[in-house]
Amino acid sequence: MRSYKMLFVMLLIHSYAVASSSAMHDDLTPELEALLESTELPSLAVAVILDGELRAAGASGVRKRGAEDRVTIDDKYHIGSCTKSITAVLAATLVEAGKITWETTLGQVFHDVNIHPAFAQVTLKQLLSNKSGCPTDINHELWSRLWEREGTASQQRMQLVEGILSKPPEYTPGTETRYSNAGFAIAGAMLERVTETSFERLLREKVFLKLGMESAGFGAPATLGKIDQPYGHNPNPVEPDERGDNPPAIAPAGTVHCSVLDFARYAAFHLGQQTALALKPETLAFLHEPEMGYEAYWMGWTMVERDWAGGTALTHAGSNTMFYAIIWIAPERNFAVVALCNSGGNEAFLLCDAAASQIIKKYLPLE
Repeated sequence: MRSYKMLFVMLLIHSYAVASSSAMHDDLTPELEALLESTELPSLAVAVILDGELRAAGASGVRKRGAEDRVTIDDKYHIGSCTKSITAVLAATLVEAGKITWETTLGQVFHDVNIHPAFAQVTLKQLLSNKSGCPTDINHELWSRLWEREGTASQQRMQLVEGILSKPPEYTPGTETRYSNAGFAIAGAMLERVTETSFERLLREKVFLKLGMESAGFGAPATLGKIDQPYGHNPNPVEPDERGDNPPAIAPAGTVHCSVLDFARYAAFHLGQQTALALKPETLAFLHEPEMGYEAYWMGWTMVERDWAGGTALTHAGSNTMFYAIIWIAPERNFAVVALCNSGGNEAFLLCDAAASQIIKKYLPLE
């Protein structure tokens, strides 16, 4: 395994540098304004973690195109599929608590559900690494049903569980890597079943609260009828009603929102920052270390080699088509950058990518 130069320093949540927008850090707002000028995108927010502290942060633009309300450093953005690694962290807390294991199977947890025999031996670990046989795309009939949002979020996830697992896998589990929102949603349902607690409550209590991510929640961040938070755009503003995000059934795959500072706080956790959520070093290493024979997608992260990272970087992008988010973590250099935009599409990707690239060159020059 690679050796990570992680800082394990005990810091109280409310004294930690990422805890408040009033903490001392470089203001990136002028740079973000310059990046936004060449686009028609509404806003951009970025934060940087370096050597165990918030080194820089900023936000520029408007919450809703056509309105004058400016974004702030504390505004909430949807992070889409960047939720996936958070779900893996939640699973890790429950593994450490003895509620479940990485090798627990679908057949063991959903023994009362009609599961196709080829799915019965699929493990939690395979679901969280896109190696489960779950489909890349949820079929139209099931997806339409999930959009109807019948029942509680947990009940909706069980509709997804039954709809996916009753049919044959898309491929032989464990033999390939195929990106799947359904797989992560089913993993979340497993965690619900073994704890008898909703995924949303679990994530709030086991992860958000312990990391001090007070801004974190689910779905569209703004309030209907108000411009109190960023609106999603696709490309026009999207009303923040229940249709302003994907169905709750796939929450474990991508419906979380949070501020850029709290997103940075989450990145710092992966760099070994101790908070009330303190996984064992071997557990944190497991979340970052694909097993032998596995491809480079693992526990909600894509693993890539980068010179500027000093080796392997962890990265993920996320979008619900109305927001865009990206996170880069370089454990060997104790560095992370996160970028958020309240619009979906390729232009938002290019903006966030350009912002991250500019920040990396500024704060992490090649040695």
